[in-house]
Amino acid sequence: MTASLAATPAPRRQPSARQLIALIGVVSLALIAGAWFFELVLHLRPCKLCLEQRAPHYAAIGLALVGLVLARSPRLQWFVLLGLAGLMAWSTGLGVYHAGVEWGWFMGPNDCGGAAPAAAGLQDFMEQLQTTRIVSCGEAAWRFLGLSLAGWNALASAGLLLLALFGLLRGKAAA
Repeated sequence: MTASLAATPAPRRQPSARQLIALIGVVSLALIAGAWFFELVLHLRPCKLCLEQRAPHYAAIGLALVGLVLARSPRLQWFVLLGLAGLMAWSTGLGVYHAGVEWGWFMGPNDCGGAAPAAAGLQDFMEQLQTTRIVSCGEAAWRFLGLSLAGWNALASAGLLLLALFGLLRGKAAA
């Protein structure tokens, strides 16, 4: 009798739409926290494309929060997951593009080098020329296992996209 109970595996419970929404929001928050850590603690200045890659995650955090508070019905949760999937597709594309610029596969934007703050006068302007460090989009400031921060963002965003798509497909099948 004990052997038959031990042989029966417990059924796996799949995450709910609300849990997927929360997970995507929390991981986006962790990615933003990591970006701020690299910028403020490790002093790696972001380029224009680095800053653009943050926008979908900021939006995902907001959408996830709103979705968790307001989206009580499965239909509304499905729409929140659809929005999150769109944001993560956008983030994945930005990460792939930026990593491609760093590897020399794509041309980066012409204005990718950072802008110096406005100078009050000629003396300020000359001082800024000597102290301002221009950050190029084509040079990875940091790599781990051969991938830059842009590459890791692309991978993380693609994973979050797959989670959102999983929730969307499961939600459609349940409807």
